[in-house]
Amino acid sequence: MTSTDQMGNVVELPNRPQRIISLVPSQTELLFDLELSHQVVGITKFCVHPAHWHKSKTIIGGTKNFHFDTIQQLNPDLIIGNKEENYAEGISELKKHYRVWMSDITTIDDALSMIYSISSLTDRALKGEEIVTQIQSAFNELKDVSPISTLYVMWRDPWMGVANQTFIHFMMEKIGLVNVLSDRVRYPELTDSEIRKLNPTLVLLSTEPFPFSEKYIHEIKRILPDAKVLIVDGETFSWYGSRMRAAPAYFDSLNFS
Repeated sequence: MTSTDQMGNVVELPNRPQRIISLVPSQTELLFDLELSHQVVGITKFCVHPAHWHKSKTIIGGTKNFHFDTIQQLNPDLIIGNKEENYAEGISELKKHYRVWMSDITTIDDALSMIYSISSLTDRALKGEEIVTQIQSAFNELKDVSPISTLYVMWRDPWMGVANQTFIHFMMEKIGLVNVLSDRVRYPELTDSEIRKLNPTLVLLSTEPFPFSEKYIHEIKRILPDAKVLIVDGETFSWYGSRMRAAPAYFDSLNFS
């Protein structure tokens, strides 16, 4: 079987994969929901869902720090990674020895395409179609939100916001929020002064990768005393797998205005 991944690489598999390693948390959760418990043999230390996999599967390091000796011992016939979340040097080394399928996701359509591809590659095409249909149906029910100028913050010291050409940006657009960093790309660092100039009506502090909690709200209010500040679940905004099925209901539960 031959599949072209989202970075344009052709991956040839002589048989359906039976020993899979996942290098990305959201794609690990997808593999679980594709009912591949027996086929997945290795995951990263950040693959916390499902919780029992984190305890029972072999940990092959982090998303940007692979333990190559552990991976060799697992003898995978397929490794699934992501352009942004994994490090290029590590992926290049893995490709010398194993079949590696890479996702490259910015938009919701990219995410749905990834689900189709991985489900087909792992002989779970029907289950993949079911998950995609559930995601599409959920987003069709998403309530309309009045446009609100919004700053999404994902790191502290230095402040880092989420700009264009990111999956989170497209999720914000889908909700109806207006990203004040839409004229910038990726994850720019921001000073207090820059944040004041952006002057968003709403600030979203993500629970990951920096674990923002209620105690950090006062730091943003010191910079933007008139802004509304919410702590939001980073996984729901950033995970581009089967978790997307629950995203619209979570977004609807938030009081943005």
